[in-house]
Amino acid sequence: MINITVPTPDVIITKQADPQLSHIYGFTDFHLITREKGGIFMFYNADDELLFVGKARKLRPRIKKHFEDTVSPMKSHREEVTTIEVCVIEDPVDREIYETYIINTMRAKYNADKVLYK
Repeated sequence: MINITVPTPDVIITKQADPQLSHIYGFTDFHLITREKGGIFMFYNADDELLFVGKARKLRPRIKKHFEDTVSPMKSHREEVTTIEVCVIEDPVDREIYETYIINTMRAKYNADKVLYK
């Protein structure tokens, strides 16, 4: 049996109630997320419920795209996101395994692909 544990986040950013700086949906700390490295990211709501899990070769641009893109599965739920956790994972196979594992064990609310439970 394979034992997988959810990695500890390298960066956690939270939504600000009244941001004074330039922001995207209340998030001002995107600069803390690496631009060049790959990994996984998790979006949570105010109740600490996992909304969405994703992976990327370059984390910051991919995460920002979820808040700007018209085809993102999160486009109708962007206001719900209050916390973003980011784990840097360079190996693409490891990213795939972690993403699938987290989606299915933590039952991410808005992930439609890779769902093995019903």
